[in-house]
Amino acid sequence: MKEKVTAVVLAAGKGSRMHSDIQKQYMTLLERPVITYALEAFEDSSVDEVILVVAPGEVEYAQKNILDKYSYKKVKKIVTGGAERYHSVYEALCVIPEENYVLIHDGARAFITPELIEFCIEQVKKYKSCVMGMPVKDTIKIVDDNCYAVSTPPRSSMWQIQTPQCFITKEIKEAYRKMMEAKDDSVTDDGMVMETYGIRGVRMIKGSYENIKITTPEDMLLGEAILKSRRQSQ
Repeated sequence: MKEKVTAVVLAAGKGSRMHSDIQKQYMTLLERPVITYALEAFEDSSVDEVILVVAPGEVEYAQKNILDKYSYKKVKKIVTGGAERYHSVYEALCVIPEENYVLIHDGARAFITPELIEFCIEQVKKYKSCVMGMPVKDTIKIVDDNCYAVSTPPRSSMWQIQTPQCFITKEIKEAYRKMMEAKDDSVTDDGMVMETYGIRGVRMIKGSYENIKITTPEDMLLGEAILKSRRQSQ
């Protein structure tokens, strides 16, 4: 039997750092909503289905202005997210069959490609638990409460974390259940949930320095440059 792969695309964030009345995933980037770029990449990949997670009250908007308008065939469900990212992820995990693999992706990472998604699928089937990222380019300082540097970790051991983050659905769902039962609100990504509450380690896999997350207005400018460069190279 074919091993099914489901992608969870998160589009429920508030995006307060964008300083916009429009949530960042629906802002226009080169004439299209930001979220459509990630959805298109998954549409053009070999994932079997996509679960889109949106903020409360936005299901109808997403259906009409995103799914219907751009005719995505692989988006099988729209799920309402929660107050925090981890709530949104758990809501999506609850509607996915547990024998699946799952790729969890931030919809604001608009520059994911079908090729990187295929790499994720290959790697999660091999290692069962993996997170996309890239080695940091800059020196990182650990600082105290007064902003004084207290240590400098070796740069060779530091990665900046991206998505997709990829797991066996049953395992990451159980790890999330344990985290929520413990009322642990300190986690910042799915890999940390697996590291802390899961049954196996998390392998890092290389993504791309272009796989940025749109968080601030400056990121929109960088995103335009990435998209224009890709179009010129086609």
